[in-house]
Amino acid sequence: MVYPACYAFYLSFTRTKGLSTRWIWFENYTRLAADPVVHQVFLNNVKFLVSVPMVIAVALVTAVLLFEKIRGWRFFRVVFFIPNVLSAAVIGLLFRTVFGYNGLVNGLLGTFGAEPVEFLTKGKWAMGIIILALVWSGFGYQTLLLLSGLTAIPTAIYEAAILDGATWWQRLWRITLPNIRQTLGFVFIINVIYTFTALFGFVFVITAGGPGYDTTTIDYLVYLRAFSGSQMGSGAALAVVLFVIVGILTLIQARVFGLNGKDAV
Repeated sequence: MVYPACYAFYLSFTRTKGLSTRWIWFENYTRLAADPVVHQVFLNNVKFLVSVPMVIAVALVTAVLLFEKIRGWRFFRVVFFIPNVLSAAVIGLLFRTVFGYNGLVNGLLGTFGAEPVEFLTKGKWAMGIIILALVWSGFGYQTLLLLSGLTAIPTAIYEAAILDGATWWQRLWRITLPNIRQTLGFVFIINVIYTFTALFGFVFVITAGGPGYDTTTIDYLVYLRAFSGSQMGSGAALAVVLFVIVGILTLIQARVFGLNGKDAV
């Protein structure tokens, strides 16, 4: 892992043409800074961060309900985790099929007399579909992480709160959330990292980055530049920038949630 990372850093200062490589210092980075496509793609990644609080909110509610052992909780715990075992390609193909022009959603709209919608060729709709896929595929794993944090809370605390007349909401805000703060911090960190580094599969299968660059993410643009466009130096520079962005965001979140370096790692 160390060698390819160091080699990518080296490539970010070069321009390669097949067998020949020329050292160009910071030229790739200066071009990235002035590239409007990079600016748009970075903004796209910021927009995709909307999925982070959404998936955590759904996972938190689900974890609390499972923790309180509602009827059928064992069955739901298994069912909610199933999307997490599917690959991004399978999930992407599923959502592409469902929201395609001749897909299930347009079929349902047609039964009510509505015109079919081209979900995947309109930027806002396409981005919303990818975010929906992220939430659906990821909330089961986040639920298990939060559930593990909930099980570490002594039950005596809840019993005493119930005897004192605390309502469900009071127990949630005064006991549950404060006691799983570090677990929530960890979940936030891994979701932000995932949003910046692991959307390639969803984007590639569902929209291929389109329409235009409206759903292209930084990791997908790295692929386009380095492999599809044969601009290894530019792609490597973009990968290094992505690494720095993710590192800074991780440190900020660790500080906000009171995690030390060991916990953050």
